Amino acid sequence: MTTNHRARRWAATGAGLALALSLAACGGNVGGGSGGGDGSEYPNGPIKILVGADPGGSTDLIARAAADGASDELGVAVTVENKPGANGALSLQELANEDPDGQTLAIFNGSLAYITPFAVSEDEAVSIEDYEVVTGLSLDDYVLVTAPKSGFKTVKDLAAAGRPINFGTTGVGTGSQLSQELLFAQAGIKATSVPFDGGSPTLTAVLGGQVDVGSIQLGEAIEQIEAGELTPIVTFAEKRPSYLADTPTAVEAGYDVPVQQARAIVAPKGTPDDVISTLEDAFTKTFETDAYKKFNEDNQLTPWEVSGDEVTETYTGNLEKYRAVIDEHGIKLGEGA
Repeated sequence: MTTNHRARRWAATGAGLALALSLAACGGNVGGGSGGGDGSEYPNGPIKILVGADPGGSTDLIARAAADGASDELGVAVTVENKPGANGALSLQELANEDPDGQTLAIFNGSLAYITPFAVSEDEAVSIEDYEVVTGLSLDDYVLVTAPKSGFKTVKDLAAAGRPINFGTTGVGTGSQLSQELLFAQAGIKATSVPFDGGSPTLTAVLGGQVDVGSIQLGEAIEQIEAGELTPIVTFAEKRPSYLADTPTAVEAGYDVPVQQARAIVAPKGTPDDVISTLEDAFTKTFETDAYKKFNEDNQLTPWEVSGDEVTETYTGNLEKYRAVIDEHGIKLGEGA
């Protein structure tokens, strides 16, 4: 804790004591509040992490793994509450209306900050700067997959199909959509997006041949890939993930399409520095445990356990980077695009 943080805490504690003594002298009493306003009594009861996705997906599993470890470190229950909708934006909108006391947090998927803004109106877009960032979590790679019966094995095979390609996405304005839009635009492939609500239904559509291909997060597709039920065509990572070392990246195939899903933990704007520091310390210790490291390995996740400042810098930088390539290729991400 910095000297300024300590001074702020002591000043707030002293002010609170003086107020309590004053009220007691007047015969008054203080009703139950949320507590933890300056971090001096934090945490004040259970902590909730909002997740803008259904149970069982990558974001949900990551939140639960982080919550389990943080609960041990903080000495209170840390629970996960699923609030799916609008690719996760609804959960962040709910968080923005919570008290800035550190008792309610949320997972902020990077795509909401630097891809979704190109698919929705300005007033619907979510900015990382409207929240206090506790810590980065991990990176999840996208992989372009198809059913073996399609006969497609490479991007060149898709280009030689002699017909438009139907591609499944995990939603409008997601990394799943952008990765494929960029790939097909650069490869000169006529293609039509078919949006689904998340990775699971997209995976089902690819397996069932409802769409030709789909871009899905590696952790959600790896089991079917290893079982031979899906054929990986390219990954959208900057370099080959160790979990899929035999599959080329889109960059290796000659296309400028590095798209990854980043995740971070955020709190409402105005949450005190002491509270953010306490949370960051708890999650940092969680990241160092063998259980959490094994969780990342089992789910093909790349650790991205960076500071809040670096998260904000990355999210805002990606927003401008993707704006440039979207404009360059004339890509439309919104409904009906």
